[in-house]
Amino acid sequence: MSEEFAIRVEQGLKLSRRIYYGKGITLPPVPDPDSSPENFLPTAITAYASITDPVAVDNPDVPSYQPYVHARCDPSALVPLQMLGIEMRVDSWLDTAFVTVTGRWRVHCVMPSKHFDCCIAVPMGEKGSVLGAEIDVLTNEKSYKTKLVTEEETSDFDNVHKDKDSRFLKSQIYTFKIPHVAGGSIFSVNVNWSQKLIYREGKFHLNVPFKFPAYVFPVGKAEISKREKIVLNLNSCVNGGEIACSYSSHPLKVIHRETGKLSCEYEAEVSSWSRNDFGVSFDVSSGDLSGHLLVKSPSPWDSDDRGIFCLYLFPGTTKHKKLFKRRVVFVIDISASMKWKPLEDVKKALLESLAKLEAEDVFNIIAFNDDILEFSTSMEFATDETITAVTEWLDSNLVASGGTNMMLPLLKAMKLLEGSNIGVPLVYLVTDGSVENEREICIAMKECCSRNDTSISPRISTFGIGSFCNQYFLQMLARIGNGYYDGTNNTDSFEHQMTRLFDSATTTIVANVTFDALKLLRSVELFPSQIPDITLGQPLILSGRYKGEFPDEVELRGTLADMSCFTIELTVQKAKDIPLDKVLARRQIDELTARAWFEDKKELEEKVTRLSIQTGFPSEYTQILLLLINNDEEEKTIGRPVSIKEIIRNPSYQIHKQMQRNSERTSLLGKQGFGFGNLVATLKNVPPWMEEPKEPEGAEILLVAASGVVDRVCCMCCLRCVSKMSDQCTIVFSQLCAALACFQCIGCCFEVCGCLDL
Repeated sequence: MSEEFAIRVEQGLKLSRRIYYGKGITLPPVPDPDSSPENFLPTAITAYASITDPVAVDNPDVPSYQPYVHARCDPSALVPLQMLGIEMRVDSWLDTAFVTVTGRWRVHCVMPSKHFDCCIAVPMGEKGSVLGAEIDVLTNEKSYKTKLVTEEETSDFDNVHKDKDSRFLKSQIYTFKIPHVAGGSIFSVNVNWSQKLIYREGKFHLNVPFKFPAYVFPVGKAEISKREKIVLNLNSCVNGGEIACSYSSHPLKVIHRETGKLSCEYEAEVSSWSRNDFGVSFDVSSGDLSGHLLVKSPSPWDSDDRGIFCLYLFPGTTKHKKLFKRRVVFVIDISASMKWKPLEDVKKALLESLAKLEAEDVFNIIAFNDDILEFSTSMEFATDETITAVTEWLDSNLVASGGTNMMLPLLKAMKLLEGSNIGVPLVYLVTDGSVENEREICIAMKECCSRNDTSISPRISTFGIGSFCNQYFLQMLARIGNGYYDGTNNTDSFEHQMTRLFDSATTTIVANVTFDALKLLRSVELFPSQIPDITLGQPLILSGRYKGEFPDEVELRGTLADMSCFTIELTVQKAKDIPLDKVLARRQIDELTARAWFEDKKELEEKVTRLSIQTGFPSEYTQILLLLINNDEEEKTIGRPVSIKEIIRNPSYQIHKQMQRNSERTSLLGKQGFGFGNLVATLKNVPPWMEEPKEPEGAEILLVAASGVVDRVCCMCCLRCVSKMSDQCTIVFSQLCAALACFQCIGCCFEVCGCLDL
């Protein structure tokens, strides 16, 4: 999908060379056509005109002679629009950032009499989720707004159609379109999303895509004020110290500073838009473990009357803390779908992870497809000689082929980890597919972990590649195994995510963590349901709902690497200005969705739906609609029935209005969730970077079958033809068109052949 999008942008840039801006105007540089397709993908929020008819590409201010193009663009070419202004606001609490970007663009590449859809691409940072968007088309005073609804509520809206361009190109680039925008129009888009901060060595790192290519800079003789603005508000939730930024990509001016909070701003008149992503790094813990427990009463519109709590613990930068010894079994999917780059990237990440083991750590590797392939029949020490042998073994034995059988290698891995009390036993599963017996696997792994007689039960960490694997199964498996989960749809680059997950799972400093204060409450719901180990790789964040009263201080207990007891006292504080419900929403929705899948309970699905609607975070059980929200006189005219007399009096005008109304239907945007896997694609061994072809629906089959005829014969084409005939014939045919309009025939013609040359 991303490669197809890049090709369409490349075609759009070629079309934009037709535009004449005047003498002495130098066009901005574009990427080399022979360069990587990555160079044509958006690196910050970008608007494109979706061009189906190249003839319409021209300067809307000064029309020029253009050679006629005998072709149509299928799929449409994407011409990047000129950006007139950009503002960004980032509000960050704990490990979650909420980003709001407002941009203005001009459709500089289309004749004023022509209308095309405009595509908006929104690149986001780590684990981004689009929360909403507002669009104002300033030229004709039309406004659009997204609305999060349940799947059942979509039927309450008239004329809903699915926006086929609304989807993730990659794991962090989401696209949607604005319908029917005229050439020369100026429109503004306000998009907000959430994303995660990366924790590394006592610091949080925030990175927001904010790098604009040269070809979106306004071109022409007219002087346009070009300003970019960034507002940053940080709240680390840490008391007792000020936030110190150790890195900033843009020159930020401090506006306000207090304990645990920092507000900065950057604003400038620029000669070119930002050529760097916006990034900051700041300290949250310097030294030993530190944290607090935050509590907050539910908001008035909250459907849950229980209080909210959040316990966070930063591992700090202390290096003298002793790590547990590691016993790791890597379980690697080598089915045929993993061929080429995915398997090669897994090998690289595997070797990088092995290099981080100490000589006294032990490991083994199990590769699986329909069968299993073991590096060794027993656990091996991570010596230099063994690592060298592993490298040779991977090159000669890990070949992608066959199907996917996940139960057998997981049971084998659990067997290898039995019979030793040394260190933390860990199963690290990497896969790109779904299997039929996923619930049975979860039950079997739960039994293996519960009957283990060692002091520390085996941990299971999982990593999913692509959209065909059931990411919620992998989350549930990691939760059962008290481990960590991560996944990606970006199959171009995931080695760093794999190694980061390995660091989180294997740098344990406190195991078997307990939180006894929960027993003092009347009721409690904990996310995650089992408390993970404390590691150097990432903060420990627990959240949930409760009834009762927390004491002024709570105690966490655990086991250190020398098997001694660990305790830490955490102060209970009220979260006065922290929106805990939104900060914690994403992790709670994911946890509940995994439970709903595993337990197959409708009430859990309904609970996810309520939480999604309440917090504005999309889920697997909710949908995002793009609605036209203004209601002026023109829209009222478009929406009313059209009489036969009006069509006879001015058929071209009325059909144009019908086409315009049809193009402004309520749009159903694509889901942002991972989905629950694709068993058919796994059985067919479809690679994770390919999109599984879907069976066409009935209407789509009809359109495909009729496309060859409709390109030549449609309502508008026929009207042009009969205009040369007698008046009686014209009247009869106009009456026929009016009758067929009740069945959306005119809308069908608009969708298929786009006859707008009225």
